Amino acid sequence: MNRETTEATDTTDAVDTPRIRPVASDDWDAITALESRAYAALGLSEEPAALASRAHASPGTCFALDLHRRLAGYLLALPYPAFHYPDLTRPERPPLPSRNLHLHDLVIAEPLRRRGLARHLLRHLTTTATLTGYERISLIAVAGSDPFWTANGFHAHPGVVAPDEYGPHAVYMSRPLPTPTAPHRRRVNAFDDDRHGHEANLREGA
Repeated sequence: MNRETTEATDTTDAVDTPRIRPVASDDWDAITALESRAYAALGLSEEPAALASRAHASPGTCFALDLHRRLAGYLLALPYPAFHYPDLTRPERPPLPSRNLHLHDLVIAEPLRRRGLARHLLRHLTTTATLTGYERISLIAVAGSDPFWTANGFHAHPGVVAPDEYGPHAVYMSRPLPTPTAPHRRRVNAFDDDRHGHEANLREGA
């Protein structure tokens, strides 16, 4: 195989491979569009400023997923005390210290769903949360998506009733995280700058 062919193949592989990275400031138009397409018909869409405030509260646990040189999905998670969750009608306030990481939103572009991309993002979040010292991940599954989350290790808490703003079939769920070995454990820092089909609907939001 000649040099030119090798380089072309490597470039194609890079384009076709999902890439997870921190959310950037110029992602928000695309993120807002994905969020609206996922939730507007359900009456669950947030104002852009409120949505962005979730990421600003914990940039080290919020991610964008690129595929084919464009944004294919995103994930927003931030520390919240267990059995608490964001108010969809208001921007986020400064996060409270917590070993519970709340997975607020996970959306994959509709044409790219059912390819395992939501699980790819979830695995990345799980690894990040474990290494930064979180002990549990929580979420609110909406629109009947709880079977997806159950299949990924989350358990419902029937005694926790989500507010009406999350929709009529919202289910609060959580899962424990493994304890990392001491050399790999890092201090939790919510301000760290280093930062759906049925497949994923949280508010989820996978």
